[in-house]
Amino acid sequence: MPVQWTGLTPELLLTVDRGSGEQLRLQLERQLRDAIRGGRLHAGERLPSSRELARQLGLSRGLVQDCYAQLQAEGYLVTRVGSATRVAPCAPAAPAAPPAAPAPEPPRLIADFRHGVPDLASFPRADWLWAVREAARRMPTADLGYGDPRGSHGLRTVVAAYLRRIRAAAADPDHTLVCSGYAQGLALVLQALAGGGVRAVALEDPGSPTTAAAAVRAAGLTPVAVPVDEHGIDVAALEASGARAVIVTPAHQWPTGVLLAPERRHALLGWARRHDAYVIEDDYDAEFRYDREPVGALQGLAADRVVSIGTVSKSLAPALRIGWLLSPPALTARLSELKRIADRGTPTLDQLALARLIESGRYDRHLRRMRGLYGARCTVLRAALAEHAPEVRLSGLAAGFHAVAHLPSGADEQEVVDAARARRVGLYGMGAFRTARTAAPPRLVLGFGDVTERAIAEGIAAVGPVLTGSA
Repeated sequence: MPVQWTGLTPELLLTVDRGSGEQLRLQLERQLRDAIRGGRLHAGERLPSSRELARQLGLSRGLVQDCYAQLQAEGYLVTRVGSATRVAPCAPAAPAAPPAAPAPEPPRLIADFRHGVPDLASFPRADWLWAVREAARRMPTADLGYGDPRGSHGLRTVVAAYLRRIRAAAADPDHTLVCSGYAQGLALVLQALAGGGVRAVALEDPGSPTTAAAAVRAAGLTPVAVPVDEHGIDVAALEASGARAVIVTPAHQWPTGVLLAPERRHALLGWARRHDAYVIEDDYDAEFRYDREPVGALQGLAADRVVSIGTVSKSLAPALRIGWLLSPPALTARLSELKRIADRGTPTLDQLALARLIESGRYDRHLRRMRGLYGARCTVLRAALAEHAPEVRLSGLAAGFHAVAHLPSGADEQEVVDAARARRVGLYGMGAFRTARTAAPPRLVLGFGDVTERAIAEGIAAVGPVLTGSA
């Protein structure tokens, strides 16, 4: 379907060479034919009016009308009185390569327990539109220029105050940087550390080997896997790794869901101080806690050793691409310069809109609503498994919107995933998040952020026999 240009008249790049000796009308006809045959102009696409095209090219309107009439006679254009001139539906075109055979449509899933995606249908559109209008109305003219690469001072102030209040962070607007999501924030931090002499970065295992390890390698650093147990990252193994930086998810470890135990927190920060190392804290879904008291950010215990990265990708939507870094003072200048080089700054209007959303209390209201929504889905997931696969134990449900399903001993993760897909249910094994290839208990990562309660119940009912090995 062609783009429907709705302006008064769409512009079109055409040129005429008055010194070429070729008639101007013939030049115009040739260029329009080439544009249609070459695919620059598609069937049904609107052309400029004869009056406007004549004005743009400095030609007489009659010449342009004669050109359009000739191309209409040749079948390239269709023209109706009182209507726009358009490319004909069956205009002659250059021979096209035979179309590739269409890929078969995958079967529609009853439920897709994919992880890392919030409930996209619950994005607070009305509140966001209100915040954008308010931000645009209040925005000083000076803010429309290139600003501080660290981000809008308004958002940095609001975020710092919010994180001090909600996450017990040691947040200072001067050492807060706005970034375009977690991926950019992590890339900036790794570049800064590489410039400071760091050569190896430890990653939790299981963790995010594909994304985190790729980012580490892209910064010219070496990723080192460090195991995670029921208390969080193994600090003794970290000590032996030779790394001078580590990426952790202490509030809700990805993907096991465990909370970094208090003694491990202190041991981790002790390691950082002894080795002049840095901890990169991925605070990815700490907003959603259910059956435990909230825990503070690791950064609040050692602001000089911890870089905390947060975003609104899980709390609002990934498409917003807004995040922040709480930077140790020693890294702030370097991070700010790297951000300036990367993109000159995250879009200011979106930053100011987020600041208004948080200040107004609408952000907190949205989070309260989502906690209730995810909590209800968690309850449905528990009940469905208890009914259809009672042998399967769940863990990691203290926070966030994913859980870990412990399959019966001897089960094969990939076989379960494949069998579930045959029953039109998307399941995902934890093996994909492990670096070490040693034998590990079979487990699944069940995301329920973007799955309705009905889909959860129907999906688990469909794969119950698969999960228990009785299929």
